Amino acid sequence: MDTKPRIAVTMGDPAGVGPELCLRLLNDHQTRQLCTVITFGNSEILNRVAEKIGLQPPEHILDGSSSMQQLENVEKNCLLDLSTPGISAITPGKHSEEAGRAAMHFLDSAMQAALEGHVDAITTAPLNKKSLNLAGVTHPGHTEILAEKTGSNSFCMMQYSQELTATFVTCHAGINEVPALITTERVLEVIRLTTTALERLPARPTKKIIVLGLNPHSGEEGLFGNHEEENAIIPAIHAARSMGIEVEGPIPPDTAFLPQRRATTACFVCMYHDQGHIPLKALAFDEAVNITLGIPIVRTSVDHGTAFDIAWQGIADPGSLFNAVQIAGKLAMNNTSSFPV
Repeated sequence: MDTKPRIAVTMGDPAGVGPELCLRLLNDHQTRQLCTVITFGNSEILNRVAEKIGLQPPEHILDGSSSMQQLENVEKNCLLDLSTPGISAITPGKHSEEAGRAAMHFLDSAMQAALEGHVDAITTAPLNKKSLNLAGVTHPGHTEILAEKTGSNSFCMMQYSQELTATFVTCHAGINEVPALITTERVLEVIRLTTTALERLPARPTKKIIVLGLNPHSGEEGLFGNHEEENAIIPAIHAARSMGIEVEGPIPPDTAFLPQRRATTACFVCMYHDQGHIPLKALAFDEAVNITLGIPIVRTSVDHGTAFDIAWQGIADPGSLFNAVQIAGKLAMNNTSSFPV
């Protein structure tokens, strides 16, 4: 890529910390050196937030009702001003149909721009699931929305940081649903997606993947759970090894993330959401980046929620968003448009 990549950054839920983070990003000099940021959001919201917390409002604004082709000539950080009904009624820290509708409009527009080649990658600020639900969106999160909208059947979430990286066999599922979703095919699919992604991300000192067990002590040979390790996880590990993948497991979850093990592991394949997110947020909350594997576009995201309790107060840490944009820019520059198996 001869020019800086253009990254579409969605504002996320307008009632959360997304607007503040996007304002800080638009004025971040370090990010400007790597890529051009196009915030997919709303000028009224950003101006309100900027005035409230003393930040500079967007300087360069594009008309969101015009053709997406205008994005191909963008050379400066800017706002693509997108309007939705009821935007004036949105207030910080409050769930609403209007906020959910706006957040979905920002995301839909960014996906369209990426799929049509007008931008090189997407980075997303956080959505709020209750507001989405009020707006009629029943998906549990960004990952599932992106997979459906791009027609991707083989996908998973990766949480990436220098301290710890994890992928997930299941993600936005209730704990009682998890065992039935763990199959040999699915575990192997995530191992393969992980392997491909690690080849394209910044180099690690090791390529080893560790697969976690589902149950305490990885089932203790059937004493705990319903033989998920023996029936699904271990066969997937054997199949991955036969493909030449360096993989170990199943490792008991309570000892998987010890410092010496983290130092020699490129990625941990986790069975469910909190199994990986708890150590990640304990160790790398302000720097971890969410990457969607298996879709035909580069998509990264922050590794935190909408933080309604501190929305529009000027105290949200932008580190995760900055890292997410920088990773998206590097992936786009390396022409890693997706992470297929």
